[in-house]
Amino acid sequence: MPEKNREDWDPRSDIVLSNQIEAYDKMRRRCPVAFSDYLGWSLFRYEDVAQALEDHRAFSSVVSSHFSAPSGMDPPQHTAYRRLVERHFEREKVEAFEPHCRAISADLVSALQRGGEIEMVARLAQRFAIRIQCSFLGWPDSLHGPLLSWVRKNYEATLARDTAAMAAIALEFDGYISELLEARRQAGSAAPDDITTSLLQDRINDRRLSHEEIVSILRNWTVGELGTITACVGILAHHLAQNQELQQKLRENLSLLPAAIDEILRLQAPLISNRRVTTRSVEIGGRKIAAGERITLMWASANRDEAIFGDPDEVRLDRDPEQNLLYGRGIHVCPGAQLARLELRVLMEELLTRTRQIAPVPTQLAVFAIYPAGGFAALPLIVT
Repeated sequence: MPEKNREDWDPRSDIVLSNQIEAYDKMRRRCPVAFSDYLGWSLFRYEDVAQALEDHRAFSSVVSSHFSAPSGMDPPQHTAYRRLVERHFEREKVEAFEPHCRAISADLVSALQRGGEIEMVARLAQRFAIRIQCSFLGWPDSLHGPLLSWVRKNYEATLARDTAAMAAIALEFDGYISELLEARRQAGSAAPDDITTSLLQDRINDRRLSHEEIVSILRNWTVGELGTITACVGILAHHLAQNQELQQKLRENLSLLPAAIDEILRLQAPLISNRRVTTRSVEIGGRKIAAGERITLMWASANRDEAIFGDPDEVRLDRDPEQNLLYGRGIHVCPGAQLARLELRVLMEELLTRTRQIAPVPTQLAVFAIYPAGGFAALPLIVT
């Protein structure tokens, strides 16, 4: 174990932030369990990340002093909240959402300018993430504009590492949720029949959820969804623009999309990392780590591990989906994975069937997002 003042790497160096995926590939080969003051212990190899995911007793998810349901909890507390959340992602509820998702996707794709340069993050990815999330939760269209502004402010504050601004922006988001909940309380039996209203009636351990609990659940759903879905759409559009042969193959056979989407998002992670803390002394990747140490699970590296996937940049549509850590593993596997897959599949179906080609802009390069964000900060493309 290194001394606390001796780092194995600097996650905030320019060389890392300029291309996170490439930098993490190098770390996985050079120092797969690495210490830094910023991230604590970072795990880069697939087997080490999987070990931490599957051993929730040694690697706790209670990493923050703020209440976070259910992602920031361990059993037995996690179990009851997780069961409550899963009810809202049952298969029939997700499948019933497909027509709404398709209408939103068709509207956004139809509105894209044809033949000229389009900034795909702002014009499609962010707008899709906001509209799809509002629709699923039953939030009004009047929130689209404020949430779009909120997403951009949040990204800028994160980019600038402005902790005071990030805290204020977080409070602003909680304010939106509180207003929605208060409106439903005031409406009583006339409140909309949606997930947000149902949370006011949900019970845990034979009692109603508190306001704080509902806000936490909705915050975790929404903030995570807005960021990751935005990143996913950008990554998928960029990859297809750069790989015309695969794009044409998918246009000719849309049934290949589910496997292709998961595989493309394995190559370039929409969610860079996740956090844990050790509850006891552990040995992982040949290094001894004491109890109480911060652990960073580097999804963006683990899902590209040559020991599991061979050439990490090869797109193979016949891979075992169980190997892909895109939606996690263990007790904290993403409860909304089925919904996210449906949303991305439907959007890509509409994008491919309503256009002839997605191509890069010869004179403009895509701009990578920087930690903790994945995907792209700017993505100029041409759609015809």
